Amino acid sequence: MVNFAPPAPGANLNNDDLILHFLCSPQGGMRRSNRTNTLVIVSNHVASIYDDRWVDDVLHYTGMGQIGSQSLEFNQNRTLNESGFNGISVHLFEVFTAKTYTYIGEVLLADKPYQEMQLDVEDQERFVWIFPLRLKSGVPPAIPDTTLKQLSQLKEKRARKLSDGEVEVLARRQGRVNVGKRNTRVTQYQRSPWVAEHAKRRSKGQCDLCQEAAPFNRRDGAPYLETHHIEWLVHGGADTVENTVALCPNCHRKMHVLDDQADRKLLVARLNAH
Repeated sequence: MVNFAPPAPGANLNNDDLILHFLCSPQGGMRRSNRTNTLVIVSNHVASIYDDRWVDDVLHYTGMGQIGSQSLEFNQNRTLNESGFNGISVHLFEVFTAKTYTYIGEVLLADKPYQEMQLDVEDQERFVWIFPLRLKSGVPPAIPDTTLKQLSQLKEKRARKLSDGEVEVLARRQGRVNVGKRNTRVTQYQRSPWVAEHAKRRSKGQCDLCQEAAPFNRRDGAPYLETHHIEWLVHGGADTVENTVALCPNCHRKMHVLDDQADRKLLVARLNAH
């Protein structure tokens, strides 16, 4: 085994640099290296629509296997599951920009893996394993706010290209996980683009509060509405289809200025009527 020292948290590597540093394979989301006695795991927010999510400094990371239900005995799922006693160090990278791997740090299992229903690459429902991971020391490095905003815009564009059925499936699955937060210059809540897109399509171009048509259309022809959480995220509200509505800009501003209880009750009633 060769001498090994990890990169500094927050360092950006290309794939060639990652391979040379960890002496691991050139592809895949979980890369085992016998020479450095490490397991590199990659949470790619650009190339996959199934996002891993940080909740209270714990990353809920989806295991290995793209077709059919996943197994804890399969390849690196087993390595990660046994990382508490097999002597292998696990190192996390995240991808926010295509082909750029940001080193987050060495991670440990924060709890036992659990199963969740997701779609595979053939759009078939299957069970996957989710690994709750925490950093060995400290909190995740701060990611530039502009990087996260660009990633959010990319996801929103991707969501608009999906069918109504695909959006609803993803929105309801995303809603099972608590809203994620990232360490930036200020705290940024990671809202699900699928939940937001579902709310806009459910409204059928009308504001959920005033019931008027959207004030204008986007360049792609979609009605312009803004999403709002009835119970605000900062107050502990959930990023779910049951807590998210589509509002015209005027009503959205009204809700943030007044947060009127009568309006909130009306929105809840209209959601329940769908």
